[in-house]
Amino acid sequence: MAIAVLRAAEQGERSNLVLPRLLGASDLDGRDRAFATEVAYGALRMLRACDWLFGQYVRGEVDADLRAVLRAGTYQLAFMRLPAYAAVSATVAECPPRARSVANAVLRRVADVVGSGPVPWPSPAVRMSYPDWLMERLAQDLGPGRAAGALARMNDPAAATLRPDGYTQDLASQWVGEQVAALSGPGGRVLDLCAAPGGKATLVAHNAELVVAGELDPARARIVVANARRLELGNVPVVLSDGLRPPWRTGSFDVVLVDAPCSGLGVLRRRPDARWRVRPDDVDRLARLQRRLLAAAAPLVARGGALVYSVCTLTRAETLDVGAWMLGELLAGWEAVPSPGPPWEGVRHGSLLLPQSEGTDGMYMVAARRPGTPAVGGDVPSVPAQRRLPY
Repeated sequence: MAIAVLRAAEQGERSNLVLPRLLGASDLDGRDRAFATEVAYGALRMLRACDWLFGQYVRGEVDADLRAVLRAGTYQLAFMRLPAYAAVSATVAECPPRARSVANAVLRRVADVVGSGPVPWPSPAVRMSYPDWLMERLAQDLGPGRAAGALARMNDPAAATLRPDGYTQDLASQWVGEQVAALSGPGGRVLDLCAAPGGKATLVAHNAELVVAGELDPARARIVVANARRLELGNVPVVLSDGLRPPWRTGSFDVVLVDAPCSGLGVLRRRPDARWRVRPDDVDRLARLQRRLLAAAAPLVARGGALVYSVCTLTRAETLDVGAWMLGELLAGWEAVPSPGPPWEGVRHGSLLLPQSEGTDGMYMVAARRPGTPAVGGDVPSVPAQRRLPY
């Protein structure tokens, strides 16, 4: 199964969608499911290191099927430290018959190297299995030591954290939701502008009177609907809407959350193949989109209300630079909301959470409150009926 996930990922499919689908159709027991998950996600995280290790012993062209087998076997040998006899024989058995002799020979050479002492990695980027540009950019943005700590932590498997209501969500995202809930107060009206898959919206809904969940993509919007229904939340209307052209009146919400699309470089432990999909120019493109979303969202905040911006990434362009623009230019005259405190690191513009601080996703958050006295008994925000997804 792990080899099938590796093949699908190389063809452009997302492993976090492929693996659950395959597991759901299988009859594997809990132990085998956990093993398949570790090999699939682990080999994708450590793909560059695995390719370098086995690549020294391959002659000629390696087709996609053999490459997936060698990646799975090398990961088991080099990073899971399984006994060579077990890892090699079990992996080779999954190989197409025409390539079994090659796979067996290559993996046994890998086993010899791994078992003879420290691997002579050619560079830190290969050893940690990240693209060079990503290592260099985070070292520049965070400082070499902090970047190395974040990248090392994101090579560890992600732990599942269950909320009291049964929703699985990383603590970093929960803490963003709790900040939004605290700013809205009991009975508040909240807009989650880019809501899918709905984790933050459904968390805030336990406290707020109304949480409107906006989402541009119909398929992703249906995920929010399903999550709200499963949690039996009747106060989370899901609205098909473009965050750049939101269909609500000025001043409609007590809190607007812009949990913006980003490069996702703070959640690489739970999105193992994302490090290979993101390109350097994606960061600056997304930073421009984030500013446009904030500019569209700001007018929707009521007097005395708050605008919250969050992203699950660590690049300066998408975090501190956007925060500085938001507080200094977009929201001039608004009051910056103080950092929630440890484990968040209060920075000049907002709060930063590094993965190594508490073993969570990497996250950035900044919030500001609009001047003025909140209106009493304002109208409930509404949108045309055809935009709203029914439960």
